[in-house]
Amino acid sequence: MLPFDVILFDVGGVLLTNGWDHCERAEIMAKFRLDPAAFEARHPAPNDKWERDLISLEQYLDATVFYEPRSFSKEDFFAAMCAESIELADGALGILREIAASGKYMVGVLNNEARATNEYRFQAYGLRDCIDVALSSCYLGLRKPEAAIYRRALDILGKPAERILFIDDRAENAAGAAAAGMTAIRFEGAEALRRQLEEFGVFATR
Repeated sequence: MLPFDVILFDVGGVLLTNGWDHCERAEIMAKFRLDPAAFEARHPAPNDKWERDLISLEQYLDATVFYEPRSFSKEDFFAAMCAESIELADGALGILREIAASGKYMVGVLNNEARATNEYRFQAYGLRDCIDVALSSCYLGLRKPEAAIYRRALDILGKPAERILFIDDRAENAAGAAAAGMTAIRFEGAEALRRQLEEFGVFATR
């Protein structure tokens, strides 16, 4: 018997760089010569709504950047945001693809991401070809580490919590999954993850 029925991955910080975390935002503020303190003061509330798909990309940008005239367009700004998304050095994208290719498990993502950046990242890195289910905050209207997102994931998957493995780089998100009864791994690099998966029996021991 396989050790799990479902293996779920976070995306930012596990497979790819974070889509729009503080480091990425700082890069873009410098690129467009914006005041980072002014942006960060405006960012939290609209970002929470954006990641829950309660507001659009345009509404998020209006609230955080384009509340006054700019010398660049929203299209320019969003393109720069997307350019921050690259495959994570020492990330788990190769491991996800390997597990997906085995055909042994249902494979999915459980991530916090706004619709526009989520769909860009899925397409740019072929994630839809590797996963069976996308449990993204923009589709569920919930965000990690809220308990409700893990309950919703369990409802959708229809599998016992103990038959689900979740991999996330943030301790609070892994803890939320564990509290819901899932097996959780905090991601600390591809080699460490591979060893842990070998210990669980997902991969054969080398």
